[in-house]
Amino acid sequence: MATRVIIGLILLAAIVLAVAPDAIPGNALTILLVVLGLAWAYVAIDPEDATAYLVVVLAVGASAGSDVLNAIPAVGMYLDGILGGLSTALYASVAMIAALRIANRIKG
Repeated sequence: MATRVIIGLILLAAIVLAVAPDAIPGNALTILLVVLGLAWAYVAIDPEDATAYLVVVLAVGASAGSDVLNAIPAVGMYLDGILGGLSTALYASVAMIAALRIANRIKG
């Protein structure tokens, strides 16, 4: 249940960031996306079996970085913004996975 709530909040924050980027001042939405990405990775991802997830994160990040959805008339810039917000959260979750893997290796 917690994973669904976190994913819903990530999607909502990404949509708000794409549609109205200045709605909340001080980059608060970007910070929220990073924190939610960290929380989601901690709750939902098995750090010892994360290869497929990491490939998906790379694909989403590459899509967001290339601005490929801007070519869609009228809604492309919003879709690109949503994808950019999602990739921010996913990159944060990758950092959490790396930290969990390191901690598990140190524990033994």
